[in-house]
Amino acid sequence: MTPTRSRGFFTQAFIVQSVGLLIAVIGIWMLYSQYIRPQAQEAEITRRILAQRGDEDAQSSQRNFVVILKDYEQQACLTLMVWATILLMHKLWVVSREQKMLDRDFVSLEVGQRILPDDALDHSKEVHALFEQERSLASKLLPQFVLSALQRFHATRSIQDAAGAVQEQSQLAADELDSDLSLVRYIAWAIPSVGFIGTVRGIGDALAQADEVLRSNDLSGVTNSLGLAFNSTLVALVLSIFLMFVLHLLQSRQEHLIQDFQEYCRRKIVDLMKVPERDELDETFV
Repeated sequence: MTPTRSRGFFTQAFIVQSVGLLIAVIGIWMLYSQYIRPQAQEAEITRRILAQRGDEDAQSSQRNFVVILKDYEQQACLTLMVWATILLMHKLWVVSREQKMLDRDFVSLEVGQRILPDDALDHSKEVHALFEQERSLASKLLPQFVLSALQRFHATRSIQDAAGAVQEQSQLAADELDSDLSLVRYIAWAIPSVGFIGTVRGIGDALAQADEVLRSNDLSGVTNSLGLAFNSTLVALVLSIFLMFVLHLLQSRQEHLIQDFQEYCRRKIVDLMKVPERDELDETFV
């Protein structure tokens, strides 16, 4: 029987998600409270002083990166970005651990020895014995591939069916790895949405101050509101582009991992299987 991978509530993935969110929220909040907003206030004071003097450098201070990042929408986007980065780093670490399984031999065979249907059960017990020695192997993907091929070969006495079991396990593993990225995809969608919220809020604030601009001829309020509108969109789009690029790299590594598992099972399991001649004749007549 193939061991079941852990599906409890307090799994490693859940802990990483929870701790990662906590780190992202606290880390970005401290960055904003200790550095970005104080620096943005100083930049705004400097801009006003330079504007009163008629200095041309007053406009360049508005393009300071702390001024671009100072609003709450940008803070939310950066928090989501850090959270997604932690999740992606964990996924990359998981892929690297799975990749190390390719260096192991789960079925011990002598040179020239073949896997017969009657011996497949013994080899599967050998893999289960490894699970008892190393509990962490039960959560790995490659041992599931090996067990599926051996158990199908023992049950059907068909090499083709064993190869089909590897393909089925590949599809299941690919679906599992893909579903694990659902939260990262949601964050990649949420970041531009938060930026768009900042755009709507900034434009709304600018329109609300239109009457005051006509009375006082002071454009500073409208300028700040429009700065929020465009800066939030700029930050959100830049972060989203970077996040989607890293997500694409991770998906590519996961696809290559599944292909490596298939090649491993073909070379070290399926290609070494042999059906006795009598069984081959029986299959031919059937």
